[in-house]
Amino acid sequence: MAENELRIQHRQRVLKGATILTGITNSEVKCTVRNMHANGAELKMPIDARVPDDFLLYVPIDGIGYKAVVRWRRDDRIGIEFTGTEPKPHWHYG
Repeated sequence: MAENELRIQHRQRVLKGATILTGITNSEVKCTVRNMHANGAELKMPIDARVPDDFLLYVPIDGIGYKAVVRWRRDDRIGIEFTGTEPKPHWHYG
């Protein structure tokens, strides 16, 4: 069965700039949201980026910080599941 056939919800294609905020010494990784739905998203980032299994994804255009858990990793892309939201951290300038 193809990967997209296993998805419960259709992901809408988007192109949004975002930042992965790890909280480890206020670390940030710039990324692009490639597709998204209410429960998750696919992110594209630099291939050498180190991303932990859980983090806060801040999407400025949405004005939301999405709590996220990594569900899969492939080269320069990761699939994430949203586990909640929170305000943008005060230390993040984006």
